[in-house]
Amino acid sequence: MKNLFLSIGLPMLLIILVVRNSSAQTNNYPVISMEPFGDSMRHWYGIRDDGNIIQPKQNQPRYTETEITKIADNILLYQRNNGGWPKNYDMQAILTSEQIDSLQKTKDQHHATFDNSTTYTHIEYLAKVYSLTQIPKYKDACLKGIHFVLEAQYPNGGWPQYFPLDKGNYSRRITFNDGAYLGIMQMLRHIAENNSDFSWVEESLRKKVQQAYGKGLDCILKMQIVDNGKLTVWCQQHDEITLQPAWARAFEPPSICNGESASVVLFLMSMDKPNRKIIESVQSAVQWFQASEILNTRVETVKAPTEKSKYRTYSSDRVVVIDSTAPPIWTRYYELGTHKPLFCDRNSKYLYSLAEVSRERRNGYAWYTYAPQEVLDKYPEWQKKWALEKNVLDQ
Repeated sequence: MKNLFLSIGLPMLLIILVVRNSSAQTNNYPVISMEPFGDSMRHWYGIRDDGNIIQPKQNQPRYTETEITKIADNILLYQRNNGGWPKNYDMQAILTSEQIDSLQKTKDQHHATFDNSTTYTHIEYLAKVYSLTQIPKYKDACLKGIHFVLEAQYPNGGWPQYFPLDKGNYSRRITFNDGAYLGIMQMLRHIAENNSDFSWVEESLRKKVQQAYGKGLDCILKMQIVDNGKLTVWCQQHDEITLQPAWARAFEPPSICNGESASVVLFLMSMDKPNRKIIESVQSAVQWFQASEILNTRVETVKAPTEKSKYRTYSSDRVVVIDSTAPPIWTRYYELGTHKPLFCDRNSKYLYSLAEVSRERRNGYAWYTYAPQEVLDKYPEWQKKWALEKNVLDQ
């Protein structure tokens, strides 16, 4: 440093130090949580899928959450030219040159999805990075993603699980499973309400997003299941034309689905100044949750002989236990018409107890849920604010 001072003088040295410090500070961005990408990451590392573009390497190195521009560059690498993203990869993985080359070769493929927290999470992340860095490529990719979401919306307001549409399979269904529908809606809501991460979106696009959001909300209300003459809740997936409950995978039947519906109700309860339809929707759902609760029951995971299936190896089992101290619990599915707790297997046969389900599906799927309890806990405060004239839990 002394020799440097002697050769260039104090003023020039100060300029160099200021530039260096300024450069360091521009890269000292706040951490952006990667939690929204957790589902895809776990699938990439935990479930071998030969349909994936790339497979993880052993001990694949990863960027830290502080390296937001490197993660954002990964997100750009996975984005397809139509604006959407494929699912089940780790956005923090430091990729090899061969992996990068494989991804670049799929840019023109159109198969993209909202499943497993895909596309809308990427858009949100890029919006945050652009807001922090003002680097144009992140804005451009974010805008391309927003236009993809708008293009994928059905005329009735819903979204398919995949877009462009596949022929003859459940990916065309309007899907609440794994938060797909609500993830899109929450992202659009951030844009529509001029969230700080999207403050740079031009007004013309914001108006299109507001229209899409309104159509999406209207579609939610139209899909709420009327069964035995009463509003209940929703199915995991609905027919994209009739809006009625529909099959998805072989063990996911048309039914009243409490797990995903709890998230839908919480979303509706988050609305400021809800209209009459939203209030009626919430009230009806709360009544259903109370009526469908199961008491004196818990599900216990127990050790069992190791078995290997096509999908995974497991050394445990799940059993239903009678317990008078257990909190209320709900099954994931209730049969339409009878309202019996409903289970299913890979052969699509209706079953009425967890014990009847094959061990592979007992272990590999969440057949019970506590999710409605959060709705019931939050309802009294919501009711006093927005529906003072009627407390459905008093009936």
